[in-house]
Amino acid sequence: MSYKFTFEEKEYDLNEEKLVGFFNDEENEILGIDENKILDMLNNSTEVDFEKTYYKEVCENCLAGKAEKKKVFDYLEYYFYVYSKNGTYVSSNISNEYDGLSFTRLERQKTVDTSYIVTINVCAHCGDFTIEIEKFEL
Repeated sequence: MSYKFTFEEKEYDLNEEKLVGFFNDEENEILGIDENKILDMLNNSTEVDFEKTYYKEVCENCLAGKAEKKKVFDYLEYYFYVYSKNGTYVSSNISNEYDGLSFTRLERQKTVDTSYIVTINVCAHCGDFTIEIEKFEL
């Protein structure tokens, strides 16, 4: 499974080779979700829009900017929300079945009980990326 996108005329291919970390919330791990499920969600959504962001940590693969002693390093970031019921993945805010619904409405219907934020960070230079899932309190 992979997800391809173009940012500022450069193509990125998020795939198993480029994934350097998948972090599922340590205290409230969500079941039924993995990197392939995340990439599948990206592929099936028209809402994905990566933005340029900066972090203090250098990319451990390419070390871009380290020789120049940069204080911040270029990344691309995208985040979205996933919802669970009893600790198991149910839906996301970028899924087709989510269209027109909100977490609050799904919670009232007792379809979901917890929300998580999924953050995808991509090195703007080499394309290595991480996926981080954290419980998100509304």
